[in-house]
Amino acid sequence: MARPRSTLVSIEDTPFYHCISKCVRQSWLTGVDKYTGKSYEHRRDWVESRILELAEVFAIDVAAYAVMSNHLHLVLRVDIFEANSWTDREVVEHWHQLFKGTDITQKFAQGEVIESFEVAGLKHSIAQYRSRLSDISWFMRALNEPIARRANKEDGCTGRFWEGRFKSQALLDETAVLACMAYVDLNPIRAKVADTPETSDFTSIQKRIKAAIKGEQPEALLPFVGNEQKEMVKGLMFSANEYLQLVDETGRIIRADKRGAISPESQKILNRLNIPQENWLKLTTEFSRLFKGPVGTVQELGVYCEHLERKRRQGAANCLRWLDSS
Repeated sequence: MARPRSTLVSIEDTPFYHCISKCVRQSWLTGVDKYTGKSYEHRRDWVESRILELAEVFAIDVAAYAVMSNHLHLVLRVDIFEANSWTDREVVEHWHQLFKGTDITQKFAQGEVIESFEVAGLKHSIAQYRSRLSDISWFMRALNEPIARRANKEDGCTGRFWEGRFKSQALLDETAVLACMAYVDLNPIRAKVADTPETSDFTSIQKRIKAAIKGEQPEALLPFVGNEQKEMVKGLMFSANEYLQLVDETGRIIRADKRGAISPESQKILNRLNIPQENWLKLTTEFSRLFKGPVGTVQELGVYCEHLERKRRQGAANCLRWLDSS
């Protein structure tokens, strides 16, 4: 039985979550309709564009994504501090970029006078919007529903386009986050639809590589900020070049089906994470198969389950085997 989303998300333990949505429409599953020869590849662009748009609206950062022919992967970071820092007007402005809101919020956004009897309703709406703008379920709803409507209109039909629920799993520590990001970014290579990260269309790794060539990082993605935390800059605690090199070398091993191509520079990252190379390769090729629930060290998993009052530590054996290497 599927668990309520509230029993899966614990911001107290981690802001990072791996989300997966799968499509149930046959035309999307095949990419090209074998009866008509029509290609549906353009829909992947719809999804990627929507992901990047939502990253600018929600207090949720996109760390990694891969839009495949029949499913999509996301690694998201919830930033409740950003949502709480927004003024009431900023909250309403963000919400109105995606949804109509109410007559009262529209008046408020346009600077019109709010009557005394409308204040309570306005405050309630703003509190609701603030909460939703840092909610993964609302992020995925704002992503999937417009795509489904657009695809149904194109196909001239009704009904479900996506499976009823998206899957999500908590990423409880730095190792789980980095391994899941690499797993997501290497999806096209594992599926043999791309030979290199830079040719992996509709992925965050391709966008990061294009930006890196210009000496930049993509504005729509959660940045790498290196190991320094002097000013507590929000981002991933590695350098962009370190990550790109590690993913590239891991992808080469996957394609060549051989070991020994991890450079000394990339090995330093694995040493920092306390992950043997063979474990890293297993994680980045079979992450979704190995872990159906939260991912992290057994200690982190125990704390997470305690906070959510879950007696059973789902996936503890694989967490111990592949992540606890000390």
